[in-house]
Amino acid sequence: MKCLFGTTLMLIAMQNNFAENPVIKDKIATSKGELTVAFIGHASLMFEINALVIHVDPVSDEGDYSLLPKADIVLVTHHHGDHFDAEALQKIMKKDTKVFLTQKCPWSSAIGSSVVMKNGDVQEASGFRIEAVPAYNIQHMRSPNNPFHPKGEGNGYILTIGDKRIYIAGDTENTPEMKALRNIDIAFLPMNLPYTMTPEMVADAVRAFKPAILYPYHFGSTDTGILVKLLQNSPETEVRIRDMK
Repeated sequence: MKCLFGTTLMLIAMQNNFAENPVIKDKIATSKGELTVAFIGHASLMFEINALVIHVDPVSDEGDYSLLPKADIVLVTHHHGDHFDAEALQKIMKKDTKVFLTQKCPWSSAIGSSVVMKNGDVQEASGFRIEAVPAYNIQHMRSPNNPFHPKGEGNGYILTIGDKRIYIAGDTENTPEMKALRNIDIAFLPMNLPYTMTPEMVADAVRAFKPAILYPYHFGSTDTGILVKLLQNSPETEVRIRDMK
């Protein structure tokens, strides 16, 4: 396992006038061209490839979406306010933007082109394959038998761009479905309590499905150094820590 902070990839900083902090961008080679990954904040991500823009869980608290590129594709993992924000969505919509979301997201199909995806569904947009993976709690609960994220409500997504399979897990724990994944090139896994995973749970999942690159995200104040230590003997996975606050 190697923890990379910029030695084998390009980091670009752009001014985010909303947060007054730079947004870090990584560039990753794919068979379809260079993929740029922008770490907007918390669970909000943006991908760009060949002038095509994909937003994931855009939320106004994480960035000024009036300043960001309009979306060709939007992926919304679930309806919670730190993942679904209609105001942010409105700011990045074009006439032909396709929004993929879950049933509980209160988003009008009359605005843009929205597609509800259930766990296990597969869609295609702009030549990219999108797979919905179950995202849910198995241990952490509001009360006994009352999970923060019940099974069937939320999605993770596997986005295939050329020869790269990118897994954006959403709010979930180290579920059997996650641990059964294979051939994941890039994984974004959440790591904050009490809602998602501990570093130990993330490490358990990573050892099972062995993504080539791991970005912990949605981690709040969790000490990412714990995860780095837990995976120090897992050379098949590079852990890349980026500022997601």
